[in-house]
Amino acid sequence: MYDEMITSPCYGTIEKVSIDKNSRIYEWEPLFYVKTFDGGTEIIKMGISGEVQSLEVQEGDKVIPGMVLAYIKEEIIGRSDSVSCKR
Repeated sequence: MYDEMITSPCYGTIEKVSIDKNSRIYEWEPLFYVKTFDGGTEIIKMGISGEVQSLEVQEGDKVIPGMVLAYIKEEIIGRSDSVSCKR
């Protein structure tokens, strides 16, 4: 069972995946880099900590808003439900 999904907030191509299956993630660390169609790079971060259960994309994959990038088994300590997408 998966607790959380990391989804793409934008259109683009996965430029870099900074996590591996079964690795631990921590709040607000860079998880994915998405090259947008206008040439910018969006850094995908999430306000949760936990273990990566499944990666659904790899470098070079095209993404759209709402597309699942990974599933995370959340570690419940404190929680911020927002996703960050910054240039």
